[in-house]
Amino acid sequence: MSSLSLINSIVITGQQPGPHLLILGGVHGDEYEPMAAIRSLKKLIEPEELSGKVTLVPVVNQPAYERSSRCGPDELDLARTFPGAPDGSISQQIAHQATQLIESADYLIDLHTGGLISDLAPFSGYCLHSDQTILETQRKMARAFGLPVVWGTSAELQGRSLSAARDAGVPAIYAEWGGGSRCLPEAVSGYAAGCLSVMSALGMQETPVKTQPIQYHIEDNREQSGHLQLQNHAPVSGFFEPAVKLMETVQAGDSLGTICSLLGDEITTITASQTGVILGLRTLPYVKQDEWLAVILETDRPAPSTDSP
Repeated sequence: MSSLSLINSIVITGQQPGPHLLILGGVHGDEYEPMAAIRSLKKLIEPEELSGKVTLVPVVNQPAYERSSRCGPDELDLARTFPGAPDGSISQQIAHQATQLIESADYLIDLHTGGLISDLAPFSGYCLHSDQTILETQRKMARAFGLPVVWGTSAELQGRSLSAARDAGVPAIYAEWGGGSRCLPEAVSGYAAGCLSVMSALGMQETPVKTQPIQYHIEDNREQSGHLQLQNHAPVSGFFEPAVKLMETVQAGDSLGTICSLLGDEITTITASQTGVILGLRTLPYVKQDEWLAVILETDRPAPSTDSP
């Protein structure tokens, strides 16, 4: 194991030349499935069968991990802090060092979950890069990951690992699966299998690429598409009880659940602001006014304009 001043990584070097793949987990300190999945990759990747190099970072944001929190002690969201600053606060320094790792790589996979407060359906995503070659590579990587939903979103979002990769010309994808303060075994194994499948698609190993059917492949180039926390906010504070499940389809105006007051004498029905499929749900019952409750993938958006492999 090699260590930067703030980020611990595992480097696996193959016996054949090839590209450098960087796999990140724990950008948020309360997202556990990626951490376990990336640790398992240390045992699953065989150097003698590998072409190129893989750098594994199970926990990018160790200060946040040690607080069991999304954010570190400076209360900055690392996924809004890239490219960071070498002389800034702890999150800014970590973002700076993570950006250096991204710039050293040929490809990036960044794994996430819903954290302590929410649960997310399995999906992979990428930004709609202006470089067509990079965009096609990202589509290929996201589809090879083998999850039921693939989502291409705005390239204009800033502060993220994918925006650092965008600026460096590094093809990059992210994935979401699980959360709710758990560590789902199926998400751990699915994440590990997805990473191995992407490696195969990139020619880094010869195991077959996953061919599980993709239920939705949506691309949405609107300015804030992909910003999960912007959707379906709570109009009041209180106890949230969802009326829908992950991957359930809803129409705009359908009930997403209710928020009741402390004594239960005031009940507010929450209605969907979009038509589509539920990708994320808040699992922590207490919600403050204006916090997000659900993520809806709008399924009437266009599919990719080209036939991606």
